[in-house]
Amino acid sequence: MDNLIIEGKMLQVLEPQSGTSTRGAWKKQDFILETTEQYPKKICISCWNDKADELATYKPSDMMKVAVNIESREYNSRWYTDIKAWKIEAMGASSPVPSAAPETTNPSDDITGISFDSEEGDLPF
Repeated sequence: MDNLIIEGKMLQVLEPQSGTSTRGAWKKQDFILETTEQYPKKICISCWNDKADELATYKPSDMMKVAVNIESREYNSRWYTDIKAWKIEAMGASSPVPSAAPETTNPSDDITGISFDSEEGDLPF
């Protein structure tokens, strides 16, 4: 799953989170991206530390291209999926938005989930 790129429109920026772990201070900023497919999907993506600062340069309705890493982990016999941005690029206003024509998609590219993460492995609830 190398070089997974998700393109879409930023819908919302969620409340920032921060804290301190044994490795030092950390900050996390989640945002919701809506894909531009025939059947758009809403995806919660996390930005950590410097990427959280970079996210502040974008606003809702901006078109963006986000390179992500996806990882799942088990906690108390339940699985949680994290989608973490490692590169964010603005898509120019002149970039065409795909039409409603059907796309060829790979079922393994269908991403569904929410991000629960902390540096210490504790769940947020």
